[in-house]
Amino acid sequence: MNTKPVGVSGELKAKEYLIKQGYKIIATNYTTKLGEIDIIAEDGDTIVFVEVKARYSVQYGLPREAVTPYKQNKVRTVATYYLRANNLFNRKVRCDVIEILYDKLHHFKNAF
Repeated sequence: MNTKPVGVSGELKAKEYLIKQGYKIIATNYTTKLGEIDIIAEDGDTIVFVEVKARYSVQYGLPREAVTPYKQNKVRTVATYYLRANNLFNRKVRCDVIEILYDKLHHFKNAF
């Protein structure tokens, strides 16, 4: 089963949601040799690294359950790389998860 269309659609919905909430989108699908972050945004003076998980079924569990400790460490590693590359270590930082299930969006701030 090809899950890429679901993921792309979910990331677009998450981006639109964040913009409506007043976030400034800095980057989408920020990719390095270390890994990828779905969305990097600013919420006021805080840089937010957002992992998006979208599904149309709970057959394999809730989308947020796919943000495993391994994935969390990958996001932290790429976030650190981003902060270092952009000399942003003096900024507040947060890691969020946006879950989209059955077209319902749940935003978990400071998820890990």
